[in-house]
Amino acid sequence: MKRLWMLLCVMCVVVAHPFVAPAEDEFDYEGFPEAQEYDNFDEYTIETNEDGNNACSAGVVSINAGDNPAAVSGFDIAGIMLGMSFDEAQLVARENGLYVNRPKNSVIYTIHPDWKYNLDYECRRNGVYAPAKLDACINSLARNRGVMYASELHLVRGVTGETIDVYFTSNATDNVAWKIVYKNDVDEVEGDAEKFANQRDKKIWAWWQNVLDKYGNPNSDTDKWVSSDNSYDPMMTAYYGELELVDCGRNAEDNSENIQSATDNFAAKSYAF
Repeated sequence: MKRLWMLLCVMCVVVAHPFVAPAEDEFDYEGFPEAQEYDNFDEYTIETNEDGNNACSAGVVSINAGDNPAAVSGFDIAGIMLGMSFDEAQLVARENGLYVNRPKNSVIYTIHPDWKYNLDYECRRNGVYAPAKLDACINSLARNRGVMYASELHLVRGVTGETIDVYFTSNATDNVAWKIVYKNDVDEVEGDAEKFANQRDKKIWAWWQNVLDKYGNPNSDTDKWVSSDNSYDPMMTAYYGELELVDCGRNAEDNSENIQSATDNFAAKSYAF
């Protein structure tokens, strides 16, 4: 009889206090408490541009009279092309063997600012306020929900000092390259003597000739290759010792997707009125 009474008491407790599994959000993240484990982010370099991933100056462009659109979407810089995924760009660099990741901070991760504001609000609502813990909470949630992404890849070629910087959209638009910037030292002058100016001019001439050999003549002004008269389509600009290959339209689309998605998924309180 005593054992039966104890069993009934245990059953009463279970009925009175049923187990409630942590709520799962639409990102398949297993409950908020996991974010408070504060994953170790020491191996990450995390930067957030407060203006969003929109560092793209899309000015007015036009195709020169008599010229045709250039197939800029098929251009490459050391094999890396617009629209390549982060993994593909790394693979190309590794297989070509000319470039390697720069020694420090070769990969930059980021969170779109609108998403960072969302997660800041969510972490603070759950009692996380100390700055270091708040950052760790935001980063943990961002990584688990797929809104932290590899936004930059920085490559170097040690023998010549050339660099390639590749910028990627977020996971909302498949984390693909939207800007590729190549730089070399042809515009640098070692001193004031006439010989150094002469050497620089010859380096620039050789550099420009190599550019024309690979991409053909510019079809917009004297330094641009454009897909159309719309500056949001893929285009490339050449400078002294620099190439900038961009797809501003892809970047603008990604920024818009993140803003809308962050707005739609803001974890607002459940108000009743």
